Amino acid sequence: MPGRGADQGPGRGRPARPRRRAEVGPWDGEADVVVVGYGVAGASAAAEAAAHGADVLVLEHTGGWGGAAAMAGGFIYLGGGTALQRACGFTDTPEAMHAYLSAAMGAGADADKLALYAERSVEHFDWLVDCGVPFRAAFFDRPGWEPDADQGLMYSGGENAHPFAELVPPAPRGHLPRMADKRTGERGGGWMLMRPLVATAEARGVRVRYDTRFEALVVEPDGRVGGVVARHYGAEIAVRARRAVVLATGSFAYDPAMVARHVPLLVGRPGAAVEQHDGQGLRAAQAVGADVAHLHACEAALLADPGLMARGIVVDALGRRVINEDTYPGRIGHALLSHHGSQGFVLADEEAVDAARADAGPLAFLIPPRPTWVGDDVDQLERESGIPCGALAATLALYNRHAERGEDPVHHKAARWVRPLRAPWGLFDVRGHTAGFPLGGLRTDVDGAVLDVDSAPIPGLRAAGRVAAGLSAGGYASGISLGEGGFFGRRAGRAAARDGAG
Repeated sequence: MPGRGADQGPGRGRPARPRRRAEVGPWDGEADVVVVGYGVAGASAAAEAAAHGADVLVLEHTGGWGGAAAMAGGFIYLGGGTALQRACGFTDTPEAMHAYLSAAMGAGADADKLALYAERSVEHFDWLVDCGVPFRAAFFDRPGWEPDADQGLMYSGGENAHPFAELVPPAPRGHLPRMADKRTGERGGGWMLMRPLVATAEARGVRVRYDTRFEALVVEPDGRVGGVVARHYGAEIAVRARRAVVLATGSFAYDPAMVARHVPLLVGRPGAAVEQHDGQGLRAAQAVGADVAHLHACEAALLADPGLMARGIVVDALGRRVINEDTYPGRIGHALLSHHGSQGFVLADEEAVDAARADAGPLAFLIPPRPTWVGDDVDQLERESGIPCGALAATLALYNRHAERGEDPVHHKAARWVRPLRAPWGLFDVRGHTAGFPLGGLRTDVDGAVLDVDSAPIPGLRAAGRVAAGLSAGGYASGISLGEGGFFGRRAGRAAARDGAG
């Protein structure tokens, strides 16, 4: 859920210089594998490392498990023919999933990771179920940020909208864990994902040290990463990793300087993360020579009801439509933010508002209590909102002209959502109503090995989750972070258990 603005975060700017082994002194603890961070990537890495015979210690900044994952709505982007997809009556294949991801994740996305994720997505779903993650076999068939109850499957990436629906047969891939006593932002699908993952890890013998803030990596005389330096209740401690360190420390959403430097689009936007996503893991790895990728990329969601947008039109400050409004709402937000300065409006009529409110159910709070401006005269709406005279009127006239025939040749919105918008109209002011988080990070291979600028693995160091550059290179679908965090976290944990063993 969105937190404070990215330029309002703690901005600790802590030193990330690596420590030489000789600087550290006696170790304060050790394990075969030291995992830094106990969100979805860290828990998955810890569970798999332990399953493959490693003694695992997790260092967690806060006083409890979960991280940003536990606060999330909980979508896990999976497909290729999972048991949940089949139970809900949908056919999907790894090839179709791969085609969608290749089109949707942005130019320059890691081809090896895209292919592997699509190929083995079903196996990852089965692993989650084996860990005790619950899913209800029910499909949510309306646009929304998440289902209104505990339905387990929905479209979460615009797969059934232009342009993707024309490229590959659409299939819903947003898998949502079944929620008990749902409290959005506190205990939702993300919490229901994390609870069984943590239980699995600790049943396998994983040890955890909470309230321990990561500071830097320790480098052995031979250049291998041999441990970490952290602070526990203010005291500096050093922890040895006999085989490998796995960084799962999250993004840099709450380092204002990094946001301003790498993804200035997010400056002043609420950070859809937790404040512990301060970039320290990324900076510490860079300090030992790590390469990075796609630091400019971000997710940017428009904080408006998707059902309302689908039934209306989204226009920029000049009154021009922005995108097909039935697509993934994150694509709408990103389009507004990256090309229109986050300056936009939603135009709808009374029928659209009533239908969206009825569909939203418990999430109706996402629809403002009333439009910012209401009227029968488009010229008046333009004057009140500051849209240039005649611009919105021309856009609406063109839209309605084609909508009379159920068509949208301009932006190709699906016919299901196309109809003329009739007076009185409501204009919702959504200028600046975007929230997001960075998508780029450390360059890693498919097993989480952190690569240097020569594409060579840095010995003893692996990473997964939002600290690493994963599937997204600019595009996004809801559930990618939790999906790839768990999937590549597992691979990093397995590989870490083998590093330097025997």
